[in-house]
Amino acid sequence: MTYRIDQADVAHIAKLARLSLSDDEIDSYQNSLSRILEVIDVMNSEDLSGFAPMDHPLETVNLLREDLVVPGLDRAEVLEAAPSAEDNYFRVPRILGSS
Repeated sequence: MTYRIDQADVAHIAKLARLSLSDDEIDSYQNSLSRILEVIDVMNSEDLSGFAPMDHPLETVNLLREDLVVPGLDRAEVLEAAPSAEDNYFRVPRILGSS
């Protein structure tokens, strides 16, 4: 089923998209959209019953690294390097509210 887009269709689509197209642009889009529909017709006419549906053209695998538990930094060593520490916590200036 070949459907050719006419100028009225292009003008209607442009209006729905709130686009202002010149007559030359309407002609250009008419040809482009008609060609796209022709290609879709060719693709739809192919027998694809022997092919399994796919969601990606390449076989994919989990590309993430393995989630491993590793030791973290030593708390005492990190607090030693901090500009200010108090009761095993970083001490930072108050920025909200009053003291």
